[in-house]
Amino acid sequence: QVQLVESGGGLVQAGGSLRLSCAASGSIFSFNAMGWYRQAPGKQRELVAIILNSGSTNYGDSVKGRFTISSDNAKNTVDLQMSSLKPEDTAVYYCAADGGLKGYWGKGTLVTVSS
Repeated sequence: QVQLVESGGGLVQAGGSLRLSCAASGSIFSFNAMGWYRQAPGKQRELVAIILNSGSTNYGDSVKGRFTISSDNAKNTVDLQMSSLKPEDTAVYYCAADGGLKGYWGKGTLVTVSS
């Protein structure tokens, strides 16, 4: 059973930075892709960033140029470096993995950006 555990959330002032990390219980190299999604109160869950097995990345329009996703196959982790944070980035951030036949989700970590 694959488990994804997020860490690194917290409270930060607007303009600040925060780094989220997602630790997988198994080898992330076996996944087609891994990514970060977020859900703000009253809103739908949205894509933040995704990294494919090939190393290619893609970002949601609202975070392009501010967030960077990276993976470490040796540590089985996927990180999200967030910079120039805005109050509208406040949300629960979820780690996700595409296992081909099945998708996996972490329980989420809360990021709060104060103005």
